[in-house]
Amino acid sequence: MIHLPDEAAQHAFGMALARVLRRGDVVALSGPLGAGKTSIARGVLAALGLTGEAPSPSFAIVQPYDPPEVRLPVLHVDLYRIEHPDEADELGLDDARDDEVLLVEWPERLGDDAWDDALWLTLTFADDGGRDLTARVPTAWEARWPLI
Repeated sequence: MIHLPDEAAQHAFGMALARVLRRGDVVALSGPLGAGKTSIARGVLAALGLTGEAPSPSFAIVQPYDPPEVRLPVLHVDLYRIEHPDEADELGLDDARDDEVLLVEWPERLGDDAWDDALWLTLTFADDGGRDLTARVPTAWEARWPLI
């Protein structure tokens, strides 16, 4: 478990994560509302070169970022409004994996077995107001984990 005491630590964690990302990676960001999923995603995007604010993709569902705006092409995905896994098929996420990094908030909407090779990060609220992060690290990520 990794303790992230504040939003700045969540952002810094995302920046560290960006250093090891590769095309085709899926990072699943799970946790309750306000747990810091978007803060981590924003840290990733900032480290990949995004200079502006990264909006939460809650309403758009998928927010793409492409070079030269960022070093690697990224789809920032928020599945909160997905009610059934079949709805996600229309998003083309599996096809996008060939060339892009997927940062997926609310991945549990697709079931726990979606993307078995994803780095699955779960955030929970800590007693001190920070966040505790646990990771499910698949074989493809073992050489890159832990980050910090």
